[in-house]
Amino acid sequence: MSNDASTLKPYKSKDGGKKEQVADMFNNISKTYDLLNRVMTMGIDTIWRKKAIRSLKDIQPQLMLDVATGTGDFAIESIRILNPKKIIGVDISQGMLEVAQEKIKKKGLQTQFEVQLGDSEKLQFEDNTFDAVTVAFGVRNFENLEQGLADIYRVLKPGGKAVVLELSNPTAFPVKQLYHFYFHKLTPALGKLISKDASAYSYLPESVAKFPDGEQFAKITGKVGFKKTKVRPQTFGLCTIYEATK
Repeated sequence: MSNDASTLKPYKSKDGGKKEQVADMFNNISKTYDLLNRVMTMGIDTIWRKKAIRSLKDIQPQLMLDVATGTGDFAIESIRILNPKKIIGVDISQGMLEVAQEKIKKKGLQTQFEVQLGDSEKLQFEDNTFDAVTVAFGVRNFENLEQGLADIYRVLKPGGKAVVLELSNPTAFPVKQLYHFYFHKLTPALGKLISKDASAYSYLPESVAKFPDGEQFAKITGKVGFKKTKVRPQTFGLCTIYEATK
C-alpha cells in the first residue's frame, strides 16, 4: 500500500496517529452515521451489502467475524440472510458500538450478535477460528492495510472466506466526473449539515481516492496468503465486492 493511504488522517490539525483519529471521528459522527450513509449513497449501499453477504451462502458460515462493525448494519443483515449461529463484531469506536448495542437489544439478537471494542489490525482471537470474516466500508480506514488483511487471514479457518465491501474510484466517463463532484463537493457539505463534523466527510472522499482498489487490492490479499480473490465492481465501479478464500 502506498504511504499516502496509511498516513491520511481525518483531522489535519490534531495530533495522534491515524487509528486514534479514526476512532475519534467515528465517535463524533456515530449518532448520525446511518442517516448520512443512506443519504450519501442514495440508499444503494443496502443493495451492495445484500450482494456481498449473499456471496457467503455457498459456505453457510456458522461463526462469523464482522471487522469494523460500526453500528452493526452489515452483521444484522448477515443474520437475516445467512442466519449463522453467532457473529462477533469488532470496532475501535465505542460510540459506534453503543449504537450497535441499541439495535441488538431492540431486535432481540443478544444471543446471535455480540460486539466488542477492539483493534481491527490486532484481532484478539485464535488462529483458524471463523468460517467467514466480513468488512463493510472499513478497510480503507486501516492504518496498515497489509497487516489488517494478514490478521483477517490468520483468524479465518482454512477454506473460509473473507468478504470485503469497499468504495472505489470509477474510471469511465461521465461517472468518474459526476462521482468526483458528488463526493468531493456535496458530501463534505452534507456531512457538515447533518453531523456537524465536516472534516469526517472531507476525509471520506480523500480516503477512497488514495485506497488501492480493484486488482491492486487483490494483489495485497494474495501477498498475505489468500488463495484467490474475486474482484466484483458494482454500480459503474462506485463500489467493489472482494471475495478472498483462504
